[in-house]
Amino acid sequence: MSNYAEDIADVSRLREANGSAWNAISPEYTARMRAQNRFKTGLDIARYTAGIMRRDMAEYDADSSQYTQSLGCWHGFIGQQKMLAIKKHHGTTNKRYLYLSGWMVAALRSEFGPLPDQSMHEKTTVPALIEELYTFLRQADARELGHLFHDLDDARSAGDKKAEKVAQQAIDSYETHVVPIIADIDAGFGNEEATYLLAKKMIEAGACCIQIENQVSDAKQCGHQAGKVTVPHEDFLSKINAVRYAFLELGVDDGVIVARTDSLGAGLTQKIPVSVSAGDLAHKYNAFLEITPVDSADDVNEGDVVIKQDGKLVKPVRLPNGLYKFKDDTGFDRCVLDCITSLQNGADLLWIETEKPHVRQIGDMVDAIREQIPNAKLVYNNSPSFNWTLNFRQQIFDSWSEEGKDVSAYDRDKLMSADYDKTELATAADEKIKSFQADAAREAGIFHHLITLPTYHTAALSTDNLAKGYFGEEGMLAYVAGVQRQEIRQNIACVKHQDMAGSNMGDDHKEYFSGEQALKASGEDNTMNQF
Repeated sequence: MSNYAEDIADVSRLREANGSAWNAISPEYTARMRAQNRFKTGLDIARYTAGIMRRDMAEYDADSSQYTQSLGCWHGFIGQQKMLAIKKHHGTTNKRYLYLSGWMVAALRSEFGPLPDQSMHEKTTVPALIEELYTFLRQADARELGHLFHDLDDARSAGDKKAEKVAQQAIDSYETHVVPIIADIDAGFGNEEATYLLAKKMIEAGACCIQIENQVSDAKQCGHQAGKVTVPHEDFLSKINAVRYAFLELGVDDGVIVARTDSLGAGLTQKIPVSVSAGDLAHKYNAFLEITPVDSADDVNEGDVVIKQDGKLVKPVRLPNGLYKFKDDTGFDRCVLDCITSLQNGADLLWIETEKPHVRQIGDMVDAIREQIPNAKLVYNNSPSFNWTLNFRQQIFDSWSEEGKDVSAYDRDKLMSADYDKTELATAADEKIKSFQADAAREAGIFHHLITLPTYHTAALSTDNLAKGYFGEEGMLAYVAGVQRQEIRQNIACVKHQDMAGSNMGDDHKEYFSGEQALKASGEDNTMNQF
């Protein structure tokens, strides 16, 4: 990527070649606009961010403390504010991504209104949200670079060479807000061709990483609800292949595929695959089915399905809805087989949906997977569907009990009670929650930690607090003290909402295009000057 001075020189040559007709074109202004629009297409973004993910995966393989994190988004503004906050507080976006949650798309972005996480929302909403997220991230770049350009102008006007050099270096070393997005394609929204077509749209919008799950597409359930139905391995692998072909067709050769297994909590399948030989994938999948022996025709009812398994005729247990049941307590082994099979056939990362956040439970599965795939890595959902407080307090209670420590002061079933908030047990549990991501990265192979629905909950909480005060006794003070004053005290950029929405950038462009005739919005009467 060329630097600011090189771009100015390039446009200067171009203007000279076009003669007097281009006299009104400023090479420096053009260089500024180029810097503010570094990524011209979604594919530019996908290729750039895929490189980031591949580098981060290699760094994690070398050092498990180098794990990555993200927060889920349902609007471009939310994603933008996350990355602005990360740069403000931590100085860099390194190892920080965004997550696009199918749950939040269903609940918050569907034209049908709020929907459950069952793939009922419009599938085109997913690539549209990816494009929206990157539009806002690119706008964040343009806005911050615009401020740096003004710093450069101010330094020149003041004749401050040192400040000018600092501003120039800040422009040339500017770190973009554009980061990888892990995008949820659910179960593929149809057959493998439908998955391929949607994956292409997502990649064209900028997705470098697509997460797909092994549930039946038209029976898809949220990973933390009952009734999940998985597909045979061959069906799932065909969709992984479809996503890989989409990446390759569009020239994103190092695109990342996350294979998610819901088998730990899924006890049903819709389809019995055809086994060609003992030991093939279909044979392994069918071996998990709950069966009853068939000794004669009398053991078979009208319409029953009978298969030959290990040399014997058996009848898979079929429910009234036509679905087949897996044996109890096979979820662990099915998960491990799913993961090994996916990594051996094109997936890059794994996602194991669990019913609780427990490092050892995840670690045991990863240990089993790594017996065959030593560098297996996970993306893990630090889900708001878990009651983190209760889970970790119970984990501490159980570990203390095993150690022989006196826990008589605690009722295990009521540990969520606020009465325990100041206790030694609660403090120990909070410390385990605090270290969970680092512990799981080290002990359970988790490369990427995400929270699927954080801003769904933060929006609800902050809105509840504002509404309670504003429509109650506090009136306008609820907004001023609870929101605006906090924005000012914490230096939140959005307190200058006109600037955040692009007003100042628009003024710059008007000056570029119209010179002194430009009608600007940022004059003395702009109330944003109060901030």
